[in-house]
Amino acid sequence: MTQLDIPTARASFESLKEQAQAEHDRLFGEGATAILVGTATCGRSAGAMPVVESFKQAVAAAGLDAEVQTVGCIGHCYAEPMAQISRPGFPAFWYHHLNPIIARNLVEKFLIEGDPLFEFLLGAAEPSDEYPGLSDLPRYGKEVRRLLRRCGRHDPENIYQAVAQGAYAGLLRALEMGPDAVIAAVSESGLRGLGGAGFPTGRKWRACRDRKGRPHYIICNADEGDPGAFMDRTILESDPHAVIEGMIIGALAIGSGRGYVYVRAEYPLAVSTIQKAIADARSVGLLGKNVLGSGFGFDVEVFEGAGAFICGEETALIGSIEGRRGMPGIRPPFPVEQGLYGRPTVLDNVKSFANVGPVIAEGPDKFKSVGTETSKGTAVFALAGKIANPGLVEVPMGMTLRELIFDIGGGVPRGKQFKAVQIGGPSGGCLPESLLDTPVDFESLREVGAMMGSGGMVILDQDNCMVETARYFLEFTQRESCGKCTFCRIGTRHMLDILERIARGEGREEDIENLDRLASEIQDGSLCNLGKTAPNPVLTTLRFFRDEYLAHIRRQCCPAGVCKELTAYYILPDKCARGCDACVGSCPPEAIYTTSKRIKAIDQSLCVNCDSCVAACPEEYAAVVKISPKKDLPAAAHPPSAASPPRTEVKQ
Repeated sequence: MTQLDIPTARASFESLKEQAQAEHDRLFGEGATAILVGTATCGRSAGAMPVVESFKQAVAAAGLDAEVQTVGCIGHCYAEPMAQISRPGFPAFWYHHLNPIIARNLVEKFLIEGDPLFEFLLGAAEPSDEYPGLSDLPRYGKEVRRLLRRCGRHDPENIYQAVAQGAYAGLLRALEMGPDAVIAAVSESGLRGLGGAGFPTGRKWRACRDRKGRPHYIICNADEGDPGAFMDRTILESDPHAVIEGMIIGALAIGSGRGYVYVRAEYPLAVSTIQKAIADARSVGLLGKNVLGSGFGFDVEVFEGAGAFICGEETALIGSIEGRRGMPGIRPPFPVEQGLYGRPTVLDNVKSFANVGPVIAEGPDKFKSVGTETSKGTAVFALAGKIANPGLVEVPMGMTLRELIFDIGGGVPRGKQFKAVQIGGPSGGCLPESLLDTPVDFESLREVGAMMGSGGMVILDQDNCMVETARYFLEFTQRESCGKCTFCRIGTRHMLDILERIARGEGREEDIENLDRLASEIQDGSLCNLGKTAPNPVLTTLRFFRDEYLAHIRRQCCPAGVCKELTAYYILPDKCARGCDACVGSCPPEAIYTTSKRIKAIDQSLCVNCDSCVAACPEEYAAVVKISPKKDLPAAAHPPSAASPPRTEVKQ
């Protein structure tokens, strides 16, 4: 590598910082008024864009000198749409569950009249004696934000705002340190791959750098396909420059001049945001043939994946970029030895690259100051499913599942009982309440049959059937199998057939033994980790929830009342309120009708077990019940035979 021109790089970066600080002062300096609305995918799905328009119209109508900007997601997805509003005389306030009317009221009451409208306030950006802060909330206060430190706090399409908040400081430091010192710092920090494997990042970079032959390539794996996972998507949509900075530093370390961000096309906002960030970085000299005038050249392009889950596996992803069908290859050789176009290649996850900038800028000691002995730093999880406060959380490695789910996530809503947490994506394990004190780190989760995965965490409650849960996740991995390995292609199909038969009440005693045997053979005979880990949901549910399997097999009963062939809905005649039509209006297939005695009944031949009638029935009546086994239904509740006359329905 040629000698780097460090003085020119410093001067270029200082000039960039001056422009960034001017932009920051314009928006957030003394006397400035700014409105930042979260418009990542979660915010948009909750209605953020009409809120943005309402703010703009209200500000224009009032003639205010206020900036309305779109930002990313701070992780409180349960509270979207959200906005941070700052004005002179007050701290910056975060407001939640906004709509266009509330937005207009905030402009009129807060920005004009000085009334903060505390009824819509989530918390101040910074706590004080007078105002509670976001950090005072259990949902936020127990987090340690590093990867998400800038998410939701700047416009992801404005590079100057990112630089003003610390972006690319690590890049300048890396140029000053040089490749060997950069790899040494990353190794010392203990940073591991956060896409699921947990391989030491520094060791991977060193192995690639030591390989002879050029060019070397670097790839960011943003092909996030796990059900319930949205960590990588949110970082790309909210802080893309953190990822780009990490890739540039990685390229400097391994001697690469070309990189790719592989992101699935189903993430259109993430794709457009990272493309804009790359173009902006190139325009200010952070990418291209002469990064910051240092003499080091590196550039990045975005490659949109076609949505195949298997392309999250590194060798399949590389094949996809090369124009081949995404199918895993045999390892060794590993990508660091023979990767993209047969050249040494580093392939890391979005979160891994986003960690690199702070590790270099702040030093490895700060990164490893949190975490466990073997799992350093923080982990980002997407809390989904039966959880009070769904969204993104960032916690130190080693925090227990109990703290994460109940103290931060708020526990299971509506008074339901926690049953299990499915962690590690579709190939992860389902852990029961007895294991909630398990620390969240690579080794501890592996010991109990789960895995860290990319960070998806789905919470299940008493209304979830573990047989159906295992069937659902196995169906996903079976469908997403590339078909290359016989054990994965056919073995998972056989396992799925058994689970489907058990869910129908047609299970046999030997099915449990067959599931165990097939799982072991699939793990041993599959080439990649999709096949090796596909049986995990089945194995963990068999291990921790065997009673539910036995209930399905021996009693044709689904204890949770989920499996449709084993469960029926029935309206109790003595509890049904005459004249109440709540359940009628909620029933999609119109299976509920009024009998000659003017009470409601369910036509079992039309019922699709959607649970809508249970939710609609007023609590004081609780007339709709689930019965399992279905064969225990009262005779009058069974559907008429084809030869019987049609049901009698009384019009109200």
